[in-house]
Amino acid sequence: MLSFFGRILGKKETGEKIDPMKKFLIVGLGNIGPKYENTRHNIGFKILDKLAEKQETSFETQKLGDVATFRYKGRTFILLKPSTYMNLSGKAVNYWMQKEKISLENLLIVTDDLNLSFGTLRLKTKGSDGGHNGLKDVQAQLNTTKYNRFRFGISDEFSKGQQIDYVLGEWEGEEKKKLPERLETSAELILSFGTAGVSNTMNSFNGK
Repeated sequence: MLSFFGRILGKKETGEKIDPMKKFLIVGLGNIGPKYENTRHNIGFKILDKLAEKQETSFETQKLGDVATFRYKGRTFILLKPSTYMNLSGKAVNYWMQKEKISLENLLIVTDDLNLSFGTLRLKTKGSDGGHNGLKDVQAQLNTTKYNRFRFGISDEFSKGQQIDYVLGEWEGEEKKKLPERLETSAELILSFGTAGVSNTMNSFNGK
């Protein structure tokens, strides 16, 4: 019988080994459950859903999250949507990095960013958590700020004291119209990260 990853990759459990340097862990940050599904804070989940759809793969519930895997241009992409809720995202990231023997440079965290205008894409190799609780926990678990993160701008169009309601609110108006194209481009960015490298991807996609 094929294992979960064996089925997805079309390999038997006893099949060829995958080069660890060509294996990437892509983690979308978000909160589980229907009430959070279409919220701004869940853009990490949305982007991974779009990428999985484009690669004709699907998520299965595993330990600490939902996981999907696919091969693309000789690389293996492992997509993870943590089931730990946003504030404990690092626990799932650390577990899957250890389980799949993913190097730090092959990790990419996908998250929302209030400091960027809606739909702005920004890939960075290091930085602060910017007050984001998901990134804060990832940083604590990995014990470093030097990890790749892909920030998707959700803007800061909210009144004083309304930040929580805003990030946990659903997309509206022009955002909803423009979101499909932004998701497509975000999926392309992730594929580029795994195939063209982080520097080339930053040059090609940052601000796009």
